[in-house]
Amino acid sequence: MSETATTLLQSKLLHAASIAVVYRGQEFILHQGELETGKANPPNDTTLYEIGSVSKTFAGLLLANAVLDGKASLDDPIQKYLLAAYPNLQSQGQPVRLRHLITHTSNMPGMLPLQVNAILKDFTAHATPAKLNAAYAGYGQRQFWQDLHTVSLNGPLGKDYAYSSAGTELVAHVLETIYGMPYEVLLTQLLAREAGMHDTRLSLAATDAGRLAPGYHSDNPVITTPMPQLPWGAAGNLKSTMPDMAKYLRLQLSAHPAVAESHKSLVRFQDDFSIGYFWNIGTNRQLGTHYVHHGGVPRAQGYAYIVPQYQLGVYIITNQSGDATAGAMESALAPIFDTVASMESAQ
Repeated sequence: MSETATTLLQSKLLHAASIAVVYRGQEFILHQGELETGKANPPNDTTLYEIGSVSKTFAGLLLANAVLDGKASLDDPIQKYLLAAYPNLQSQGQPVRLRHLITHTSNMPGMLPLQVNAILKDFTAHATPAKLNAAYAGYGQRQFWQDLHTVSLNGPLGKDYAYSSAGTELVAHVLETIYGMPYEVLLTQLLAREAGMHDTRLSLAATDAGRLAPGYHSDNPVITTPMPQLPWGAAGNLKSTMPDMAKYLRLQLSAHPAVAESHKSLVRFQDDFSIGYFWNIGTNRQLGTHYVHHGGVPRAQGYAYIVPQYQLGVYIITNQSGDATAGAMESALAPIFDTVASMESAQ
């Protein structure tokens, strides 16, 4: 873990990293570097990180639980859960179904409002965080429902991978409709009950604001603002500590029925790549079948890896977000995977 963090922090622009590892029941957490340049303030177990799109796997877990409860079917048309008619949410005579949303095969746009997709095309521009803040200022569920009428879907559903945070937000609404309570309440109750997680949340109380990790966007040396709030937040607004993320890794490595359901391969795109309930499912010689999700906001990026054959879970995050950040993390993780693979082969 230390080698991974050291390698990562040698990358240009990266200066803080936290790693949680769960391996065969043992738990390890490491923090390294400084959250703010020159301030010698390393992250710690109370630091709240913005975990970005890793939030989607939590929504997938909740939906898997609803399916097992018999409260939803993956073949349900999304229209079943909407209060108004959306005749546009279909393509080639087929309605958008829940399975299309969780596998990113609905042909839905990446983000709503639509102008956000244009902003994100130039992600590394220094103005991007401010433009995102402006786009989401006052943008709530009412505006989302209005914009959803303007969505146009093309091509067959359930076939082509097109990453959609807007689709994830719809899943949160579905869960609220099924259970009759706010998404955040559903999520915090499930995490507390099933994993003992009490420090993961969508919205921060004023008393917790000082624990939120500062972060840097692209090559801008000035600390930038947090990810703006999405209408439900399921697509990328969760904040968590490393001890809580270690508990999440434990849950994902367990025999919990909803976890098993959420890991099912629902659509196969290539021999070594399929998708479950938002989890990307990969297969390679070193790790076997494993589950991965990246999460990025304008000032943090992280990765979650679940490797069942080794009973290994890894979560890594850094408080910088640029074009090269994800690749730097993937490369830096090699010592962890190499060490575990060699330990396993020696047994």
